[in-house]
Amino acid sequence: MAQKIKLSTIAETLGISTATVSLALRDSPLVAVNTREKIKDQARTLGYIYNRRAASLRTSRSGIIGVVVHDIMNPFYGEILKAIESELDRSRHTFILSNHYDSVEKQRTFVETLLQLGGDGIIMSPAIGTPPEDFDMAEENGMPAILVARSMEGLDLPTFRGDDSYGISLATNHLISLGHRTIAMIGGTDQTSTGRDRYQGYVNALRKAGIEVDPDLRIPGARSKQGGFEAAVHLLSLPQKPTAAVCWNDLVAIGLMNGISRAGLVPGKDISVTGYDDLEEAAIATPALTTVWNGQAEVGRLAARALLDRLAGSHEPDGIHLIKPEMRIRQSTSPYQARQ
Repeated sequence: MAQKIKLSTIAETLGISTATVSLALRDSPLVAVNTREKIKDQARTLGYIYNRRAASLRTSRSGIIGVVVHDIMNPFYGEILKAIESELDRSRHTFILSNHYDSVEKQRTFVETLLQLGGDGIIMSPAIGTPPEDFDMAEENGMPAILVARSMEGLDLPTFRGDDSYGISLATNHLISLGHRTIAMIGGTDQTSTGRDRYQGYVNALRKAGIEVDPDLRIPGARSKQGGFEAAVHLLSLPQKPTAAVCWNDLVAIGLMNGISRAGLVPGKDISVTGYDDLEEAAIATPALTTVWNGQAEVGRLAARALLDRLAGSHEPDGIHLIKPEMRIRQSTSPYQARQ
């Protein structure tokens, strides 16, 4: 009778997921201790016998890789994903994709499900607030993790991303070289390594040029076209009118330029604007967007390669691996002209 009891039977009686039951029976730290004991008690009551021989099948390879990012609708992640897919195709691996939208719970559910499907590994741009234990859960269950785009403090997993501080300093220095001194920074959040590093690059460039950092010129939050469009109202209402703006990414920059145009001004002439990422849309925007190439394709390729190498038995060095950004100068920036 005991052999007929399934994980799903235990899950149904407790009103929880099968994935949670499986993790609890393997003493996964992702499941709270009290919940683990409750699940084990119920398993004993129902006569479930943990089949370690079946569990050992977990060490075989499924050819499935999990990829979880903030939002695939952002072309930045789309370019990373395209490179990951290309690299995995060469090794006859497939991937399962999930967006977490910065929900730790949604991300955690995806990891649990991937474990149940026997995933070989996972590539993650971690959600804001992800605890280190969630990465431990994957690693301890034989599923190595590689990080992209964002790094995590106190976590020494292989991480691939652009050098955000350096990249934003390139954009800020470009505007300074054109004579701009009142430069706003639009978008981003201090809750991510990306946001902190980009703001620090902006601050460092201003200070190196002897320009005072004005906190009123920082307009955080926006990470989309809509956010950039809405930020234009704030930008144009500042007592000290900026002559230029460094934007969190290309989407924010394009939205900001649309907002500036809606207000009757000319982006690239009345207000210089820089983006970040050098998406395909940047070169065909009106005006063509001055931006920073951030190496998305290289990030995706290197991350996928590092994971495949781990699965093959070699070991990519832990820690952060930075791609060096490059400036792309187009029409959305011009020399400073004193307003009449």
